[in-house]
Amino acid sequence: MSNLSRRDALKLSLITGAMPFVRHGDLPRLRSDRLRLGIIGVGNRGAANLAAVGHEHVVALCDVDDRYLKSAANQYQDAATFRDYREMLEADLDLDAVVVSTPDHTHAPASMAAMQRGLHCYCEKPLTHSVEEAKAMATLGQDLVTQMGTQIHAGDNYRRVVELMRSKPIGNVTEVHVWCGKDWSGGRNSAPNSSAPEYLDWKLWLGDRADRPYRDGLHPGSWRRFWEFGGGTLADMGCHYMDLPFWALELGTPKVVTADAPEPAHPVGTPKDLHCAWTFDHQGHELVFHWYDGSRRPDCLSKLTYENGQPVNWNSGVLFVGEDGMVLADYGRHYLLPEQKFVGFTPPPASIPSSIGHHREWLEAIRTGGPTTCQFAYSGNLTQTVLLGNQAYRAGGSLKL
Repeated sequence: MSNLSRRDALKLSLITGAMPFVRHGDLPRLRSDRLRLGIIGVGNRGAANLAAVGHEHVVALCDVDDRYLKSAANQYQDAATFRDYREMLEADLDLDAVVVSTPDHTHAPASMAAMQRGLHCYCEKPLTHSVEEAKAMATLGQDLVTQMGTQIHAGDNYRRVVELMRSKPIGNVTEVHVWCGKDWSGGRNSAPNSSAPEYLDWKLWLGDRADRPYRDGLHPGSWRRFWEFGGGTLADMGCHYMDLPFWALELGTPKVVTADAPEPAHPVGTPKDLHCAWTFDHQGHELVFHWYDGSRRPDCLSKLTYENGQPVNWNSGVLFVGEDGMVLADYGRHYLLPEQKFVGFTPPPASIPSSIGHHREWLEAIRTGGPTTCQFAYSGNLTQTVLLGNQAYRAGGSLKL
């Protein structure tokens, strides 16, 4: 490999069928300091990701919606434009890496096609649409620089909570409760429209899903309400909020998953007010991890008050319940509870360095071979756990692994 250019190695792989994996520490920057990036999905969340990496050399832009593609092309006028990511990957662009910000059902196909060509990959959350895809992505990405788009992971508050939890001020954790007030539920098939709008390539939007007439109400955002393309509130937000306890407690694979909602599983649309529970073996004891979305909240939350007597009424959050107390957290704040018990408590010294930025962390790792914090091995396990909650609900309420 050391006697071949990276482009020659990729061409050889196409001829022989071999996959040109190179450990990321072995990829020096030969052309310039700026990485050559292909951006797959440039609207909405994709536009934010593009802005975060846009100081690099954006070589190619791809989107199935011409409105988003034209807007991005106006900003990056030297970039080649594509509707089909497969054509982008097959073009002679000498890419270093891709950023994938598409609907969930096309995360794995686009990311895996890129990684099979030896390209480093940043993919939005959830990493994949299925448990099987998450396993495959983790395996395929192990010798490449990867990062899942859970930007909150880069915040200092999460670092302080991880340090706090590892110092065990509340003893062994027996329960975790995570809730999110969003509601991506109720997808139902509407009457087919005569044709898709001219700006949208409907067949490419469907990806590997069965062809069907265009319907309003899927693109650009409500696809999250449909099982075939998304996974409701849990798939949308679980990787953000569940990331904190996964990181802090270094959780592995659950042994039992249960799930319930006010209504039985619908074949088309995702549920309202879902509750899931994952049971883990953790540090010699059993830990139960709960998720609630929509209007549902943990029962124990209603009993919590601040020292001044005000109720804890957070729309979204994380509650660690231990043998000797609790830790309440969200994206930007955290508290030890009950407050009066921990008066005078000295938190552990900061030991996890501040992030240079979630996107920049990935970009610099490509240059240096250094680590990322949400590589696909970690985020693949997190995504699998999230998706198992939906799988349990659709399977009738329970899975034993």
